[in-house]
Order: sequence, then structure tokens, then C-alpha cells
Amino acid sequence: MVNKRGAAASNPADPASMGRIRQIRMVASVIREQNPRGLPLVALAGVGVAAVVVIIGWVVGLIYAFIPLAIILGLLAAMLLFGRLATSAQYRAIEGQPGAAAAVLQSLRGGFTTTPAIAANRNMDVVHRTVGKPGVILVGEGSPTRLPALLGAEKRRISRVASQIPIYDFQVGDGEGQIPIRELNKKIMRLPRNLKGQAVAELNFRLNALPQQLQMPKGPVPRTGRMPRPPRPRIR
Repeated sequence: MVNKRGAAASNPADPASMGRIRQIRMVASVIREQNPRGLPLVALAGVGVAAVVVIIGWVVGLIYAFIPLAIILGLLAAMLLFGRLATSAQYRAIEGQPGAAAAVLQSLRGGFTTTPAIAANRNMDVVHRTVGKPGVILVGEGSPTRLPALLGAEKRRISRVASQIPIYDFQVGDGEGQIPIRELNKKIMRLPRNLKGQAVAELNFRLNALPQQLQMPKGPVPRTGRMPRPPRPRIR
């Protein structure tokens, strides 16, 4: 019989299963690594807002009534700044890494369904697909000179089963005409909502029915390459 305690101890901690305090500590450690001044700024923002509210209460002669409000507003300011620093640290950690765009797309809220790496080539240029109320969103990672052909081929393939559906395409990166990874979420959330829930589900069904697109490696086929022969039947 397997010891459940031993199995749980051997597995790494999953952030989703952590307690709230442990999650905050983990995020705080990431912020400290990415920005050593981040946590002091969070504390300063909270104390500063609370102090301003207390001073206002002292001026109007209602200092004791303003103290609870000062605590609430101070905590709110600290939490807002903490969240912004956490998001910034997360983008810094994944920026420039393969699959960073897929990680951002999979974290989208609002009924988006992401399928990573629906198309790729031997140069590690990748196209991800996200389906939501705006329509179909294609996001490419890689060279700005090679991605247009890869994105164009995928748009033509999708148009065969979704000709009336809006298709948007973006390139993630630091090159000309590309979107920085930290701006991808905002760019997608600002797109118009063209479809409703049922239409999005039907679109997902049609796109999932498409055969997986596989590209042959570039370059000549070796002459020595032969197709394997089927095994001969044995005669008993």
C-alpha cells in the first residue's frame, strides 16, 4: 500500500493547492528577485495612503472615525501595487522564453480557449490559436520575416471552415511590427466582441475537427531514404 503522506511530500507544491498565505509568500519572493525595491514600495504606498487619510481626519476633526478608513485604503493601495508588481515580475520571468505567448494566452479570462503550437517550422517559429468572443486569434512567436508566411497559411486553413469569422493575427517579440509579451493580454482584451457563447462553442468544435498541420523539414530529401517494407507473411 502506497503511503499517501510520502507521495504528497515527494511531489512539488502546486500553487493552486497552496494556502493563501503561502501563495503570497511565493509571489513576494519572485518580486524580491525581479525588483528588490518592489516590496519596500508596497509598504510605503500602504503607509503613505493611510497617513494621508489620518491627516485629513485630523484636519476635519474626525480622526477616530477616519482611522478604520485609513487602514482599509492603505491595505487596498498596497494590494493594488503588489498585484501590479507581481504581474510585471511574471512577464519578466517568461519574456524571451519559448512558449511565453502560449502561457499568456492560457491565462486569459472571459471564455477564451487556447491551443498551443498549432503550426511550427524547423526554425522554432510557432503559431498558437485562441478562440473567444472576438473570433479566432493567431499569435506567432519567432522571426518577423518568417512568421507572416506561417500565419498566412494558418489563416487560409481556418478560413475553409470559418469563412465568416473574424481572424486576428499578432506577432510577439521585440522586432518591428511585433507586440511585447507584456502588451499581449491588453491587446486581445481590447478586441471587439463579435460572437456569442453558442457561436464560440460551435467555432471551437469546427476548428478542433481540422487535421493537425504538420510541415515537412526544409531541404532536399536524402537519396538513401527508403520507405520501410511491410513484413512478409509467415507460411506455416
